[in-house]
Amino acid sequence: MIPHKTTNNMLMCVIVGVPTICEQRTQRSFLFAKMEAEGILAPLSLSAKFEGSFAYLTVRDRLPTILTKVIDTLHRNKDNFFKEYGEEGIQAEKTAISFLSKLRNELLTDKPVLSLTDKAEDSEAWNEYMRRQQDLMEDGSPVSWFKSPWLYVECYMYRRIQEALYMNPPMDKFDVFKEGKTQSFFESQQAIISLCTYLQELITNMENMTEVQLRDNFLKLLQVSLWGNKCDLSISAGQDNSQKSSPIDSLPDLQRFILVDDSSMVWSTLVAAQGAGSSGMKHARVDIILDNAAFELVTDLVLADFLVSAGLAKQIRFHGKSIPWFVSDVTKQDFEWTIMQTMAANHKWMSASGVQWKHFMKEGTWSYHDHSFWTLPHEFCDMAVDAADLYSTLQGSDLILFKGDLNYRKLTGDRKWEHMVAFDQALRGFQPAPLCSLRTLKADVQVGLQPGQAEKLGSQDPDWMTNGKYAVVQFSSPCREQ
Repeated sequence: MIPHKTTNNMLMCVIVGVPTICEQRTQRSFLFAKMEAEGILAPLSLSAKFEGSFAYLTVRDRLPTILTKVIDTLHRNKDNFFKEYGEEGIQAEKTAISFLSKLRNELLTDKPVLSLTDKAEDSEAWNEYMRRQQDLMEDGSPVSWFKSPWLYVECYMYRRIQEALYMNPPMDKFDVFKEGKTQSFFESQQAIISLCTYLQELITNMENMTEVQLRDNFLKLLQVSLWGNKCDLSISAGQDNSQKSSPIDSLPDLQRFILVDDSSMVWSTLVAAQGAGSSGMKHARVDIILDNAAFELVTDLVLADFLVSAGLAKQIRFHGKSIPWFVSDVTKQDFEWTIMQTMAANHKWMSASGVQWKHFMKEGTWSYHDHSFWTLPHEFCDMAVDAADLYSTLQGSDLILFKGDLNYRKLTGDRKWEHMVAFDQALRGFQPAPLCSLRTLKADVQVGLQPGQAEKLGSQDPDWMTNGKYAVVQFSSPCREQ
């Protein structure tokens, strides 16, 4: 498939090969100098240095709570480690807990962040990013938890959790968040059954659907995937946040909470991508950048099933995380486990859905990918330089769906944008292909609103940007006039 061209070839060029650190710095400097010349100036990063902000409260309260739960999880699995690995497992558990307890203290007392020492493949990228942050610090003060960008230090905490495991084999493959993800999946069973039943009914009647009916059902499932993002365990610090009610039945009541709705542009993009190849087959490719496991992942799988079954896409590429991340994010193990659990369900339509999804994976219609860039702290506008291979891959997509709050934060750089700034501008040149963010708001960054909209929301609900009550469907395309 021909990569999408953009309005700014310099920003979107495909960089051949893997650039050195020196070359990356040169490319990045040139790229952002060009942006500044074009008036694309970035505001300050959200940070815990702004006392009383959501970033401050997160670093002060929520992140230490998550670390405490991770320590407790390791302690509760002590007997399992002993059964599987003997004394080596017990010693690894003790050492990892000591490491994480020290990390928690470093966070609470705003100590300087430390370089990674685990020699993993991404360690140098992390350490280089820390040096980059150091260059941005005022007065040469060290990079630290409460003074540096929130996006960086929050990502850094999850990577340090992984370091504790990497440094203590045989625990290096242990997912400290697996229990919560598994529990959330099973507690959402009724909602999952309802959704799978709805999907199978759609597939049964697919041949008789008019284009209008096809569009309406697509928009419904897009909204189900959108609201599935409410189930985020990192926001609830690991507390139950599962889906209990029927997702389809909830949609009419939730419509008024969608602040920006570009769903029609998403549909138009899919329809426009339906050009037939020489074989007469539809060839559209959709990439889904996943967020949470459990119920939200099921909503994404249902949407992907509909896209393929309706002939709107021939290929779906799912992108997840290569390590456990932000409490509930999807890893390869979660992805495969969810499909297997759905297949094994004792409900007819839930099981049928799982069988179909397994078939899609086996025949290559669906595929799972976990590039290390997704678990780095970078803004997505860095991708063309820092992960040129991934950027090039995304350029081959007809539509990219970015799920969730963290992806939105990375899309917009997690910065203090004015609410009326255009979504296109906040992307700062990141436009590999037509893309859409499906996000329920859980962080105080939001762009693309109408004049007065944010002020009205603030007067009605002071926590509108962080309570997960509101959502956006925001679209951007390199082919669209800026």
